[in-house]
Amino acid sequence: MLPFLNRMARPRPASRLSRRRVLAGSVGVAGAAVVEQAVADSLADVPPRGPGAQLSPVGYRSEHVHLARVPESTPGRRPVDPSEAINSKTPIGQLVGSITPSDLHYERSHAGVPDIDPAQHRLLVHGMVREDLVFTMDDLLRMPSTSRVAFLECTGNGWENWKEAPPELTVQNTHGLISTSEWTGVPLSFLLDLVGADRNTTWMLAEGGDGAAVARSVPLTDEIIAEGLLAYGQNGEPLRPSNGFPLRLFLPGFEGNLNIKWLRRLKFGNQPFLTRWETARYTQLQADGSARQFQLRQEVNSVITSPSGMMQIHPGFNPITGLAWSGHGRITRVEVSTDGALSWRDAEISGPALSKAQTRFQAHWAWDGGPTKIVSRSTDEKSNVQPNRATFIAATGSNALFHYNAQQTWAIDGDGRVRNVLA
Repeated sequence: MLPFLNRMARPRPASRLSRRRVLAGSVGVAGAAVVEQAVADSLADVPPRGPGAQLSPVGYRSEHVHLARVPESTPGRRPVDPSEAINSKTPIGQLVGSITPSDLHYERSHAGVPDIDPAQHRLLVHGMVREDLVFTMDDLLRMPSTSRVAFLECTGNGWENWKEAPPELTVQNTHGLISTSEWTGVPLSFLLDLVGADRNTTWMLAEGGDGAAVARSVPLTDEIIAEGLLAYGQNGEPLRPSNGFPLRLFLPGFEGNLNIKWLRRLKFGNQPFLTRWETARYTQLQADGSARQFQLRQEVNSVITSPSGMMQIHPGFNPITGLAWSGHGRITRVEVSTDGALSWRDAEISGPALSKAQTRFQAHWAWDGGPTKIVSRSTDEKSNVQPNRATFIAATGSNALFHYNAQQTWAIDGDGRVRNVLA
């Protein structure tokens, strides 16, 4: 140890305070636990300084960081060859904060990702409007724009736990079909005024330019008109191809399939258009055998991302962190339980809780080494509370596949192994 460091390390006997008392008073339980577990060391053996890599045109991740989406076909079939995949899940258990990097944003495609030249792309607007119009991307880029942070979630997020709970699932497997970005584009309200939409217009057909010709009917509620975007930007750059480049519809808080990618047509009318995507496909089979149409909003939800499935923990301090979100608006409360939902306590919401955006939460926890279960539940500004599994299944039955928002439970055994279970 260098002499001056040695002198600095000597305590003052007459005024020395208890190390625990100082830590508990200044940084709280979490900070104290981290410092208590830290090992005294020095910088003597760290790698030496030296010249680094040259500047590059595009930034890249460290070779020590390994982040990737997981391609999946049907529930339980993963990983699969990309040619078989219908979606690709975000590694939410490895991310921090609430914004998803654009290259890790989840993907759901029905006929692959089209390669579209923005110079040739067109948007047709017709139906109950003053005049049918066709816009180029240059036209759209010259219009007024706005940006907002909001989540996008596939209706199939959580579908793994409808009937059973495979223990080997990670949180990426169970909840990887959601991502949050900053979206930029033309307000839908501006376009409606520009084309002179008839005042009796109540529905809009949105159609994509992919091989499957995905098309959905969108109700023109005040909320959708006020918040909808014709988005061409994501996290400060043009959309990635898998997320709709060069143009997509973005409707904050509403199911992913409604947010049409590679948008090329908007038709306005006074009734739903009843495409095959809302009759044969995106409907919910109820407990009584009937099918529910137009269940469009994503409900209040949350999940603990750490500790979570297939992780390993050790007795002592283990921070709990996760994400909460709601298609109804802002998250106002997140609670966690470390005894299998027998008791609950409030978690801390980290950073601003934005409307219809994923919100990070955290809680301190000292694990005693005994088997237990951990779970979270969230509440939004409309007082919607995330249901437990029993309540959810009682209301919906187990025949459905979409809009699963029941509480996610992780079981921890005496060896600290974290596994997926049904509560």
